[in-house]
Amino acid sequence: MEIKITSINLGENGTYIVKDGKILRIPSPPAGYGKQVINWQGGKPCNGTIEESVKF
Repeated sequence: MEIKITSINLGENGTYIVKDGKILRIPSPPAGYGKQVINWQGGKPCNGTIEESVKF
């Protein structure tokens, strides 16, 4: 197994998925409030949803 190394900015909040040796940054909810749900299949992340909330 080949080991790959990368770097991310720890000064920036974010959610990252590592799948098959590649890193993917998951976008934040557009309004800044909401949730991210990641679905897994066969031990790997396969898809997700981003829900936006409105803060009053």
